Amino acid sequence: MNGFQKSDRRFVLKAAGALGASALFSGKASAQQSLGELLRSPQRGNWDDQFDASGARKSSGDSRLPILSPQTASYVEAGINDYRAIVTRGGWPRVNATQRLKVGVTDPAVRDLRRRLIISGDLPANTGNSATFDTFLDAGLKRFQFRHGMVADGVMGNYTFAALNVDAPTRLNQLETNLVRLSAMSGFLGERFVMVNIPGTELEAVRNGRVEQRHKTIVGRTDRETPVLSSKIHEVILNPYWTSPKSIIEKDIIPLMRKDPTYLTRNKIRLFDNNGEEVPPELVDWSTNEAVNLRFRQDPGKINAMSSTKINFYNEHAVYMHDTPQQSLFGKFLRFESSGCVRIQDIRELSTWLLSSDSGYTRNMIEEIIDSGESTPIELRTPVPVYFVYISAWSTGDRVVHFRDDIYNRDGVGVLETASTTL
Repeated sequence: MNGFQKSDRRFVLKAAGALGASALFSGKASAQQSLGELLRSPQRGNWDDQFDASGARKSSGDSRLPILSPQTASYVEAGINDYRAIVTRGGWPRVNATQRLKVGVTDPAVRDLRRRLIISGDLPANTGNSATFDTFLDAGLKRFQFRHGMVADGVMGNYTFAALNVDAPTRLNQLETNLVRLSAMSGFLGERFVMVNIPGTELEAVRNGRVEQRHKTIVGRTDRETPVLSSKIHEVILNPYWTSPKSIIEKDIIPLMRKDPTYLTRNKIRLFDNNGEEVPPELVDWSTNEAVNLRFRQDPGKINAMSSTKINFYNEHAVYMHDTPQQSLFGKFLRFESSGCVRIQDIRELSTWLLSSDSGYTRNMIEEIIDSGESTPIELRTPVPVYFVYISAWSTGDRVVHFRDDIYNRDGVGVLETASTTL
């Protein structure tokens, strides 16, 4: 170990992500492209990263109990009692490792890891004190990883290492903070509703108090946060047009057009004036900002920023849910990639859930419309409540407590101690 350093940070897993250039993950995960690289992509505009407005890990829980339920608050209260007891007893030990810990490895740090997992309830107390990483410890580490939204592979890499070394008082604080949020949302939310948990990067479609669908999501980056909101889904648009906000035109598109005058044409983005007349890109003076006064609209199609689907609900932030051409992003662990809107994995299943009982649309009918390429807005006869929430710690029973990265620094954690080395 090279020691530890303190740093102001969004939360432990985000800081661990900053270590992505480390030896631990070199060769196993490619570095994320910068915004500039995405904008300069020769293939497409990657507009889904610009508007503004089946992966590897398990879902947030096998329980069909919604995160937003009265029972969840009571389960979190039980978790708070457990964690208070842990804090009173002195918490858990730090795990200091100089190598990857996995099945078969013998290392003094294995004993600390074993004790750490026993105290947090991830490992039975009668599994011994061996310095060799055995199958019992493997199962305990996988349970810990599952509770923290990671790929449960039983290997202690950087993300797992960082999460293990968040101290017990911090986790207790996280539970207490989120109990307030959960209690505020424990009333009747609707017979059917959709919930997006921002730090959990997951969506739940709930009917009659039971989760019927879970979907991975991609939410806003730290500089373009997805807002907390409550609204009602009133429309599903198949093969949507995408219209750029002025902020994107000014900050991204105009500089891009100065470098590549064919960019808009290649990406099927057309310009319109205030009278609805189309304006050829070559008639625009791109050395100025006059283009801000035009409307930039991308035609429906596979390269469209929203791909097949847009789900609309009224809100002051001008955000919405949608499909994306970049399906590979759903395989990432940290899915904070958008400019505020929420991308949904397998959104056609969600669309079917929204429309089938409301308007009689089947999955086959939805697929046929998408295949036609024609932009088709469908109004919901009965709007469905939608909630974007910020829940970074919760429990849905069995004394299993889930934690997620406080990506937007809203839990009041402040300065944390995190590893400054690699394994």
